[in-house]
Amino acid sequence: MLANAFDPLAKIFAVPLTAFYAATGSYAVSILLITVVVMLITTPLTLKSTKGMLEMQRLQPELKKLQAQHRGDRQKLNEEMMRLYQEHKVNPLASCFPLLLQMPVFIGMFTLLRGLTNRDGGSELFTPRIISKSSELYQDLSKSKQMLSWGFDLALSPREMFKESAGKGVLYILIVVLLAFLYWVQQRMVANRTVSPTMSAGQAKLMQYLPVAFAVFQIFFPMGLIFYYVWQTVLRILQQHYVTRRFYRGEGSLGAQAQAAGAAAREMAKSDKDTKSGGLFGAARAAAKDAQQAKSTQKPGAAGRPKGRPNPNRPTGAKKPTPGSGAKKPTGGGAKPSSGSSRPPAKPTKPQKPKKPGT
Repeated sequence: MLANAFDPLAKIFAVPLTAFYAATGSYAVSILLITVVVMLITTPLTLKSTKGMLEMQRLQPELKKLQAQHRGDRQKLNEEMMRLYQEHKVNPLASCFPLLLQMPVFIGMFTLLRGLTNRDGGSELFTPRIISKSSELYQDLSKSKQMLSWGFDLALSPREMFKESAGKGVLYILIVVLLAFLYWVQQRMVANRTVSPTMSAGQAKLMQYLPVAFAVFQIFFPMGLIFYYVWQTVLRILQQHYVTRRFYRGEGSLGAQAQAAGAAAREMAKSDKDTKSGGLFGAARAAAKDAQQAKSTQKPGAAGRPKGRPNPNRPTGAKKPTPGSGAKKPTGGGAKPSSGSSRPPAKPTKPQKPKKPGT
């Protein structure tokens, strides 16, 4: 019962798919054409979502300030945020709601393509689901054991083909590798123009390679579904190129403003995080750092004069006293008596001659 819950969505796309097969007679070309139809439906939603995301990102510095001002008052914070959205005519749901509308399209196409190669009762022949029994596509599939197109059996997964024939299985796996590369190119295009105030560099790198890891699981899916994903990703790369040209061209563009605001919000979040993580010690370090910067900007005085630099307070003609310019050291044997002393100076004793040995 649950497996048939998405059949109504799949039937929406079954009509153009059967029409494309009747016109071309090729399974792969029919899948390519239905992919173009799907992208024509989802592209306006993608553009609307991208615009809403950029408008929200442009307000990130103001949102950070509001969060700092009303940290302990959640209700006041929500009121100020809604006032900010109304002032700039921004809808918070504009960035995510269009993406949610694309989910039924994804589920419907997945159900449709999986249903083409359905087999009932262990029969070797296909019993297609979703599509009309009177269509040419249904008639051809119901008489076949394979869904051959361009040298590929679109009913088999790369894993199943590798079990039957390692040589052909490697070719199927190479298609999955191509899909992983296309996923990486698409995600890199998005990551290069996006500055998230809450995402670290490591998290951004993880998000860039996550779709590549998702492509590995495609070895368990039929090749018809993999072909659909390949065509779709190629069209999405072209779509992202158009998004870049439309929203990110020029310094005053919406994308450029959102990038600058995102970078500023990220620095604010980083500074706030450093202060919080250190507690009192972090605040003390920040204060000491500010004091050090303020001290370095002041003009150094006499106490802070570097070694070897002349004292500006000393007259230019004054010379530093030398050891020979002051009082002379007493010479000769003993100290010279003062004038008030009545005692005559002691006579120096004569040194005794050393005795000769044997005396």
